[in-house]
Amino acid sequence: MADTTASAFTPAARSNENRSTTPGSSGFKSFIGSGWAERTDVLPPAREQAPFAAARRARLSAQYPGQRLIIPAGRLKQRSNDTDYAFRAHSAFAHLTGWGSDSEPGAVLVLEPTAAGGHDATLYFRERAGRDSDEFYANPDIGEFWIGPRPSIAQVASDLALGVRGIADLADVLRCADSATLVLREADPTFTERVDEARLRFAAERVLGSNASDSAFSIEINAEHEPDGALARDLSELRLVKDAWEIEQMRVAVAATARGFDDVIADLPRSSVHARGERLVEGVFNTRARSDGNTVGYDTIAASGPHACILHWTRNDGVVAPGDLILIDAGVELDSYYTADITRTLPVNGVYSEVQRLVYETVREAADAAFSVARPGAVFRDVHAAAMNVIARRTAEWGMLPVTAEEALQPENGQHRRYMVHGTSHHLGIDVHDCAQARRDMYMDGVLEPGMVFTIEPGLYFQPDDLTVPAAFRGIGVRIEDDILVTETGAENLSAAIPRTASEVEAWIAAAQR
Repeated sequence: MADTTASAFTPAARSNENRSTTPGSSGFKSFIGSGWAERTDVLPPAREQAPFAAARRARLSAQYPGQRLIIPAGRLKQRSNDTDYAFRAHSAFAHLTGWGSDSEPGAVLVLEPTAAGGHDATLYFRERAGRDSDEFYANPDIGEFWIGPRPSIAQVASDLALGVRGIADLADVLRCADSATLVLREADPTFTERVDEARLRFAAERVLGSNASDSAFSIEINAEHEPDGALARDLSELRLVKDAWEIEQMRVAVAATARGFDDVIADLPRSSVHARGERLVEGVFNTRARSDGNTVGYDTIAASGPHACILHWTRNDGVVAPGDLILIDAGVELDSYYTADITRTLPVNGVYSEVQRLVYETVREAADAAFSVARPGAVFRDVHAAAMNVIARRTAEWGMLPVTAEEALQPENGQHRRYMVHGTSHHLGIDVHDCAQARRDMYMDGVLEPGMVFTIEPGLYFQPDDLTVPAAFRGIGVRIEDDILVTETGAENLSAAIPRTASEVEAWIAAAQR
C-alpha cells in the first residue's frame, strides 16, 4: 500500500555511514542546536511572472473540471556516488508555478477541484528545518549547512502568490487520490508510483469495501495511463502560444546568446591554436551563459571542420583549424528556464572560401525562404517545405541528385534529404524543443498563431566520405538557426541582430579581432 507518512516525501540521506565523520555526540548536538540568531522572515513581493502563471493554471483548470491534477517538479538525479546533476524542475511545473532555477527538488503542485468549479492551487515542498534539527547539518541533500539558505513556506507563498504547504501534508492528497486524480507521470516516477498505488487502493475499496486487503493491489495499472497521457499532452499544448512575459524572456535569452557569440568570435585566435579548441569555444560560451543566465539551454555544439557534419556533436574535443568552418549551436537559458537556440557557421580564419560561401549562402537562402512563409494562418509544416524547395533545387543544380529537384520533392522520393535529414523548425520556449508532446494537428499540421515562437534552422551536411558530392564539398557542414516570433501581421526574427549573411559574418569577425 502507499506510504503516506511524512518520511515518504523526505529525500533520504545517502548511504555513506561507513565513511561519515559527522559528529553524533550529545555534547555536539546540544551545542550546534543553540546560539543562533533569530531568523526574520522577509516576505518578498510576488515575482513578475506570478500573474502569468496563475492565468496558465486557470486555462488548464478549465480543461479539467472536477479532476485533481498533480504536477511534480521532479527530484535530484545522481551523477556519481554522492554527487548530483544540477536540479532542473520539470518544464510544466515551472510553467505553472513561475518557479525556475530556484525551484525546490521534490516539490509538487496540486490543483484541487472546488465545489464551486475551478481549482485551488497548492504547492507542497520540503520546508526548511530548524537549527535544532540534525537535518540542518547532517543531510547534504537539503541541509542548509551544506547547500545554503532555503526559503520558508511563507516566503515561497509570497514570492509565487500561491498557496503553499509543507511536504508532509501531501499525504492528505494521496489519501484522497481516486480515479479523477491525474498526475504528470514523467516528472517524478517515484512519486507517480505512490499516486498509482493510491488510485488502486481507491478502486479496490470501491469493489471490496474499506477492509480491502493488500491482495487487491494485484490489479495491474497501465503504465501508459490514458488520462495521465492526456494531461501531459495538454500541458505541452498550453505552451504553444507564449504570453507577453514569455516573449520578453525569449528576447532577453536571445540577447544574452548574442553576447555569447561575440565572446566566442573575440576568442577565436586563442581557440584556433589549442589542441582541443572546440572545448575553448564551448567554455567561452558557457561562461556567458552562467554569467548572464542560469546555464546553457542544452549542450553547446562547437563543431569544427568535418565535425560540423555530425548533427549533435557535443564531444567538442577537436581542433579549430584556420581554413575550416566551425558550426556553433548554442543558447543561453535564463533563470526562468526560457532559452534561446541559435546556430551560426563561421570561417575560423575570418573569410569563407568560394565553396564554403556557396554552401553557406544556399543555407541562408533556404532559411529566408522558410521565414517568408512564417505568418499567422500558415501551416507549421509549410515552413519546412519552403526550405526544402531550396535545398532540393540547389543540390540538383550541383549535380548531386540522381533525379530532378521536382522529382526529389515528391513524397515517395526525398533524395535531397541525404544532405539535410533533420527538420527545419521546432517550437522553442521553456524547453529547447518545446511543446514536444502536442498532437500532430496542433504541431506539425498546426496553424501558426501570433505568440508562437520556433526556430528556423536549415542546413547542408556533406560527409567527408560522401562520394555523391564533389570532393571540394566533402567535410563541409553548415547550419543557420534563428528564433522566430509570429506576430499579428507576420513574423519577427528575434535573432536577426546576430550577423547572418556571409559578408556580415566576415565583417563581424574582422571587427571583433582588431
